[in-house]
Amino acid sequence: MPYGIANLSIVPLRIEPSDTTELLSQVLYGEIFKVVERRKKWSKIRLTSDQFEGWIDNTQYLEISESDYESLVDLPTRNSADLLEFVQDTKNQLITIPLGSSLAPLEFLNHSFDGHTIDGVQPKSNIIDTAFLYRNAPYLWGGKTPFGIDASGFTQMVYKLNGYTLSRAVAQQAKQGEALSFIEESEVGDLAFFDDNEGQIIHVGIIMPDNYIIHAYGKVRIDRLDHSGIYNVDTNMHTHKLRVIKKII
Repeated sequence: MPYGIANLSIVPLRIEPSDTTELLSQVLYGEIFKVVERRKKWSKIRLTSDQFEGWIDNTQYLEISESDYESLVDLPTRNSADLLEFVQDTKNQLITIPLGSSLAPLEFLNHSFDGHTIDGVQPKSNIIDTAFLYRNAPYLWGGKTPFGIDASGFTQMVYKLNGYTLSRAVAQQAKQGEALSFIEESEVGDLAFFDDNEGQIIHVGIIMPDNYIIHAYGKVRIDRLDHSGIYNVDTNMHTHKLRVIKKII
């Protein structure tokens, strides 16, 4: 099975092998993956970090050997902590990279970087500070960056920057951690999940102090959280129905 690494900044991960199909997610600089199926112009990949699958353009990643892949898997976590930075290659060309890019493979890619990093596991108290880095980022289905992000991408990236692994899709994230019975049992940094009229979990946000929540809805924003769900402070109405609160950390 071939392997690959994202050597560009933000690579679209699509539901089908075509530029016109739905954006499922994004592959950020430094992420590694297995190539499940390779065609002339497209490859179906499975990301190592969260096992999420989709199609990417063959011109937008670097194929690597199995031994290189195994060595990269074992590298300690190191992520970019700046909203936007760049790496530089041996020809002095610049590649912009967004917040949360994986920097562990820098030496392997022969790239240099002199921005800020965040390494390893951080205390749970750091979750909200990290979440605020994405505040006002526009909602983008499939997005994972401050320039466009969806609800589960937001929670996944905030947790990633603090050294914790979340699945990519909101329904998958809802299966992780310990369920809590009441809001009063929750802590700052826990996740609140919301469902639709059919009982399908469709949204997630991060619990803040004093019954507030930060989540991606139109943009990454702060609203009130009560036993019914999310109360939008701009429209003065509930927008999401609370299903469950999960303690991941």
